Amino acid sequence: MMTKKEQRLRRARQTRIRIAQQGVARLTVNRTNLHIYASVISEDGAKVLASASTAEAEVRKSLGGAGKGGNAAAAQLIGKRIAEKAKKAGVEKVAFDRSGFAYHGRVKALADAAREAGLQF
Repeated sequence: MMTKKEQRLRRARQTRIRIAQQGVARLTVNRTNLHIYASVISEDGAKVLASASTAEAEVRKSLGGAGKGGNAAAAQLIGKRIAEKAKKAGVEKVAFDRSGFAYHGRVKALADAAREAGLQF
């Protein structure tokens, strides 16, 4: 019997192989009950070029305290932030790595916001 986490990582594996073949930076998403995290990782997978999450102090302030990082509105904010930071780092094109999470709800909100803010994927 696989744990939930193992199942999710198994789902993520094939995507990551496919992204590695594309040779573009990848936008990874990690979702917990309280927070959502996004980072842009270089083509070779060696460096984190940009990251944003609801755990950052200034983001937490703007969301209004504890437990507010786990909703779609927060995910939208992080999508916008990660796109801005990626552009600063000189990344325009990314591959979206949802890390085995369903493309729905918070994960989708983050992706849509990042696209709107001008990241291409």
